[in-house]
Amino acid sequence: MSQVLHTPPPTQAPADDDLAALAARHGLSVSGARPTLPEYVGQLWARRHFISAFATAKLTAQYSQAKLGQVWQVMNPLLNAAVYYFIFGVLLNTKHNVPDYVPFLVTGVFIWTFTQSSIMAGTRAISGNLGLVRALHFPRAALPISFALQQLQQLLFSMAALVVILLAFGVPVAASWLLAVPALVLQFTFNAGVSMIVARMGAKTPDIAQLMPFLLRTWMYVSGVMWSIDKITKGDDLPHLVTLLLQLNPAAVYIDLMRFALIDSFHAHQLPPHVWAAATGWALLAGVGGFIYFWKAEETYGRG
Repeated sequence: MSQVLHTPPPTQAPADDDLAALAARHGLSVSGARPTLPEYVGQLWARRHFISAFATAKLTAQYSQAKLGQVWQVMNPLLNAAVYYFIFGVLLNTKHNVPDYVPFLVTGVFIWTFTQSSIMAGTRAISGNLGLVRALHFPRAALPISFALQQLQQLLFSMAALVVILLAFGVPVAASWLLAVPALVLQFTFNAGVSMIVARMGAKTPDIAQLMPFLLRTWMYVSGVMWSIDKITKGDDLPHLVTLLLQLNPAAVYIDLMRFALIDSFHAHQLPPHVWAAATGWALLAGVGGFIYFWKAEETYGRG
C-alpha cells in the first residue's frame, strides 16, 4: 500500500491589520510618526528654552573667530548700507527728493537684511544640521524658528547703531518709535514662516541653497531698499498691477512700516494702502501656512 505524505499548510504571515491591533494592544506606536498638529505645537512650546538657547549660541559663535568679534553684527549691515549709498544714492542719484536719505537707506538695509538672513539660514536649517536631526528626537520646526530668532537678535544689536544714525542726522525721538515693536513682531512671524517653507524644500533639494541668493537679490531690488516705491508709483507710467505688486510686496511693507515708525519725514501718505492689514495678512499667511507645510513632512527629515 502506498503511503501518502501530508505536508503541513504553509504558515501565513499575519495581516497588517493584525499587527497594528497587536501593537496597539501592547501600547506600541510607529517610530518617528508625525504627531498631530496640536501635539506638535505643544512639543515646540515645551522646547522654547532650547530654541532660545540654540539661537543665542549660534549668534555668539557666528563671529567667534574674528578679531572684532560681535562688532561684525553691526558692521556688516553698515558696510552694505555704505556700498548701496555710493552706488544708488550717489552714482544713480536715487536720493534725489528723498528726505533723510541716509536714515531712509540704513533702515531699509537693516530690515531687509533681517528677512534675507532668516531665509538664507532657513534653507540649511535641516540639511546643515543632519547630525542633530538624526541623533535627537525633537520637533524639527525648532531649527528654522531658532535661526529666525537668531537673526532677530542680530537685528536688535544693529538697531542700537540705527538709533545713533537717526539721532546723528537730526531725526528726533518720537512716540511713533513704539510702532517698531508690532512691526518687528509681524516681520519675525513672516520670516519664520518663510524659513520653514524653504527649510522643507532645502531638506529635500539642497541645491535650493545655491539658487536662493539670486532670488533674494532680485527680491531686494524690487523692495524699495535703496529707492522710494512711493515716488516710483505716483505717476501713471506703471500699470496698475505692477504698482499694486510693488506696494504689497511683503518685504517692502515691513520696510515702509519701520521707516514710518522711526523717521519723522516719512509720512503716512507714503505707505501702501491698508499697510497694517497687509503686514498682518502676510505674517499669518507665511507663519501659519509655513508651519503647517513644514509639519506635514516632519517624519521625513533626516531620512534618506
